[in-house]
Amino acid sequence: MLLQDILAVKGSVVHSLGPEVRLDEAARTMVEHKIGALLICRTGASGQREMLGIVTERDILYHCARSNLPLSAVPVSEVMTTKLITAAPTDAVEQILGLMTDRRIRHTPVLDEGKLAGIVSIGDLVKAQHDRLALENRFMKGYIQGET
Repeated sequence: MLLQDILAVKGSVVHSLGPEVRLDEAARTMVEHKIGALLICRTGASGQREMLGIVTERDILYHCARSNLPLSAVPVSEVMTTKLITAAPTDAVEQILGLMTDRRIRHTPVLDEGKLAGIVSIGDLVKAQHDRLALENRFMKGYIQGET
């Protein structure tokens, strides 16, 4: 299975904010959309979104634990991760799942020829793997039991 198969079901909507947006607004946006991460982007001269980083629930939690500054005083650019790990739609789920596990990341933007095509979470990848294995298991049981 490829990432493009997941995006075909999940969709390609990616929520993003500008680097000047404060953490309180980022948290509200994540809660509103029931998501765990937001891409931080700016619109380039060509009109395309330029990815600057990603901010996650964990980034906000770490800020709260390390600082006395209120969320409303801190722009996302101060806590976001800027060294993004990205994937391509044609990457195998198993490959990206391994990469995300090794790097301890939970969200990976998917770029198609340099353009944002979507984002996958570790949960999306685990679900895809689980569904594939459950289907294989059902077919194997049917084969063993002589069902067609």
